[in-house]
Amino acid sequence: MTERMVGKQAPRFEMEAVLPNKEFGKVSLEENMKNDKWTVLFFYPMDFTFVCPTEITAMSDRYDEFEDLDAEVIGVSTDTVHTHLAWINTSRDDNGLGDLTYPLAADHNHKVSREYGVLIEEEGVALRGLYIINPEGELQYQTVFHNNIGRDVDETLRVLQALQTGGLCPANWKPGQDTLKV
Repeated sequence: MTERMVGKQAPRFEMEAVLPNKEFGKVSLEENMKNDKWTVLFFYPMDFTFVCPTEITAMSDRYDEFEDLDAEVIGVSTDTVHTHLAWINTSRDDNGLGDLTYPLAADHNHKVSREYGVLIEEEGVALRGLYIINPEGELQYQTVFHNNIGRDVDETLRVLQALQTGGLCPANWKPGQDTLKV
């Protein structure tokens, strides 16, 4: 039986990552919390695949919108930072990522993907999981789905904005609309 995560403290993590300047560094939930930032943490199966670059680059192309919402985006797979860097150094025209505006983290020991419940143990890769964590470290949103389907950046931004209202957002709520009055 899987344990509920939403509404609880998110599993803490610190991972090696390729930073936007293409240097190796670390990313951590604690650092984002210390900086009073929301965290948009997303897992993808592996580098040099077909669906993954479409969503990784789509998130990168819209990063300034996340930044405007005081959110840090972190992409994660079970590949190494060296594989991430090779993929970043491959042009988009050649199924690579090109320059990214947020870090790609390496969960090569599978610890973080296991704690977040997205690890496919027998394959050693993660499902597509998306987690939005508030600046206090509470997991506010979680979605996990099959690896054949890429994420919708518009929906991720909409959910982040809805969570930041602190109100009750009805079905099909869009930023700028009223929340429900209780």
